[in-house]
Amino acid sequence: MNRMNHLIDILQLSPEEIMELVNTACDIIDHPAAYAHKCDGKILATLFFEPSTRTRLSFESAMLSLGGQVLGFSSASSSSSAKGESVSDTIRTVSCYSDIIAMRHPKEGAPLVASRHSLVPIINAGDGGHNHPTQTLTDLLTIHREKGRFDDLTIGLCGDLKFGRTVHSLVAAMSRYTGIRFVLISPEELKLPRYVKEQYIKSRNIPYIQSTSLDEVMPELDILYMTRVQRERFFNEEDYLRLKDSYILDTEKMKLAKEKMCVLHPLPRVNEISVAVDDDPRAAYFRQALNGKYMRMALILKLLKQAQENPAREPIRGELRYDLVCRNPRCISATEQELPQIFRLTDKAAGIHRCIYCEHIAE
Repeated sequence: MNRMNHLIDILQLSPEEIMELVNTACDIIDHPAAYAHKCDGKILATLFFEPSTRTRLSFESAMLSLGGQVLGFSSASSSSSAKGESVSDTIRTVSCYSDIIAMRHPKEGAPLVASRHSLVPIINAGDGGHNHPTQTLTDLLTIHREKGRFDDLTIGLCGDLKFGRTVHSLVAAMSRYTGIRFVLISPEELKLPRYVKEQYIKSRNIPYIQSTSLDEVMPELDILYMTRVQRERFFNEEDYLRLKDSYILDTEKMKLAKEKMCVLHPLPRVNEISVAVDDDPRAAYFRQALNGKYMRMALILKLLKQAQENPAREPIRGELRYDLVCRNPRCISATEQELPQIFRLTDKAAGIHRCIYCEHIAE
């Protein structure tokens, strides 16, 4: 990790560090009693400004299984943000009461803002349609346990690729391995954002195809990563209703897949995977949900240890500009009081600057 005590983006972790976390998680699975008191006396705060089942409960279960304690809230309405309190003020307060914080927020970049003001490690548990690094760690542990490797895989990503933060983080993580090929399956309106494609796929010359047909590409896939079309990301209800049933994985489609193909889903599902598929041994999404607990246990241990060894705050790096304005309405900079607008130069030849919070290009 780049000496930060927080996990905001999956790329803060090198492939070697990811493998270290995978190994720790596997050891926890094999020897749970050896970890039962690793966090005695430690407190995890779970600050969930958006609803969650698996992520919030797996974080809480992870900390309790390590011998620690948990406090927090499960919706913005039960916090002072309902009264207008800023993310910065919330974090300054909660970090006085806890040793580590897991945070989910609907605004892109909110966990980064939190990390600039916290006294303790911040874990990004999902920021709008931007990133979800602990889900990606869960996905990586599942891929490794199901396939035995990270290299030489054809990965199909299906559904909402535009707002799917789990998709964005997984593409970023898998783009660093060799022999990877992406198959991007979505309606035109929900295609993978340009910045994700350019930054992680095109810049690394990774082969990929885009398709609107799941049936046509099923025989090629080693991994199929299904996602739901997310109602909460749409400004227009009509668009959601038109697109929500774009892809439904059923037993007939599974007949087209390889014998050892693996189906993942970050959950929750609505109807994009038929319940009849659950009994197929290639359906790994509930094993994936369990893996989330073990990977979060490994991450909590790593961040607490690292914070103790290196308490200094990491500066914002890169060639920065402060005279640009982010026009993304989903960015935390659109609502956070007196938050400085900061842009990092990401493509010198093209003169492209991106918002440090949400990664949108300066206009």
